[in-house]
Amino acid sequence: MKALGPFTFAYGHIYSFSLIVVIVLMMLFMSFRLFMSRRRRSYMSFSATLVFVIAQYAFLIASESSGYVSTDWGGLLSQLLPALSFIMLNFGVYRLYNPSRPKLQVVFCGMLALSVLLSFAHIAPFAGEAGSSGQTYLVRHLGLDLYVFMLLFAFYSWIPGWIGQARKYEWSLGVYTALHAVHIIAGYGFGGKQPFLSLLENALPVLYFLGLFMILFERVVELLHASYTKSITDGLTGLYNRRYFTGQVNHYVDHGVAVTILFSDIDNFKKLNDTQGHQRGDEALKHVAHIMRECCQEFGICGRYGGEEMVALITDPEADIDALAEMVRERVEQEAGVTVSIGYSSSRKGISGETLLKQADEAMYKAKTSGKNKVVRYAHGSIHVTG
Repeated sequence: MKALGPFTFAYGHIYSFSLIVVIVLMMLFMSFRLFMSRRRRSYMSFSATLVFVIAQYAFLIASESSGYVSTDWGGLLSQLLPALSFIMLNFGVYRLYNPSRPKLQVVFCGMLALSVLLSFAHIAPFAGEAGSSGQTYLVRHLGLDLYVFMLLFAFYSWIPGWIGQARKYEWSLGVYTALHAVHIIAGYGFGGKQPFLSLLENALPVLYFLGLFMILFERVVELLHASYTKSITDGLTGLYNRRYFTGQVNHYVDHGVAVTILFSDIDNFKKLNDTQGHQRGDEALKHVAHIMRECCQEFGICGRYGGEEMVALITDPEADIDALAEMVRERVEQEAGVTVSIGYSSSRKGISGETLLKQADEAMYKAKTSGKNKVVRYAHGSIHVTG
């Protein structure tokens, strides 16, 4: 077994525990940053859990170095702390995605309390302790070991459906299940003396915490993406908001890219709200936005400019603007139960993004005041009805 190296022997646990501390420290940094930016109690409690885990492994490293783990109280803590941290970590992962409820708090506290009660079997006197060391190990550890298996089953059945990283979470639980099975086999069958099992006992915890690290990392990415998306999109229609849209227009125009602005306005929208209610008005807005996105997404981006006004920035030089604008108008009339007036203007040398938007707006206004439900083009200071 020489090829397995020292990782399986005296310093194996210390190497493994040290790697875990490094991983958990990185997780703690991410969790604390989440708390500082969002001020949610769930992130603070998860940070506290990670501090507990670091303290746990610091204790285990010190115990391995000093031999304290071989004492009754040292053995109790070496069994109790992993069980407590396992429960806390899994509830922490759940709370990354879900609010805490009073009933869950009761379950959480009950799991922790039962872990403490079962762990005290490690120092309780038993009549059969005069037997072999294997029998003593069985008597002292069986309750807590079986309880951890029950926890694994409970978490696997419950948590994946409530979080956004279900597969990564299931993988991490699978690693922990393998770790606990190896722990059982090594302790009950070999008394902790089998080198290959010792290697697995040292390597699997590192893989487990790497899985948790990836779950937390993905959660941070999800939250950052959601925050960014929320900051640049309209909540009702899902189109880009006015600030982001005008920024994109200015960016393209300032860099000399030939673009076209489509400016649309739903006809008689106030009357629709007054006669059929705001819910019907919201439905119309969302339907028109959906049509504009479907028609224009291959050629540029769409935004909600304000109220019932929706705009598109066409950046594809090969796009047939007349046909595209007419397609939007026809589909809205046929599918949305409302009509739109559309104006558009194409960029030219010396025209700013703000001016381009104003010209498209003027063309749209001409469409509304000349009969509605039509497309009007702004060209070289004049306005032309195209459909």
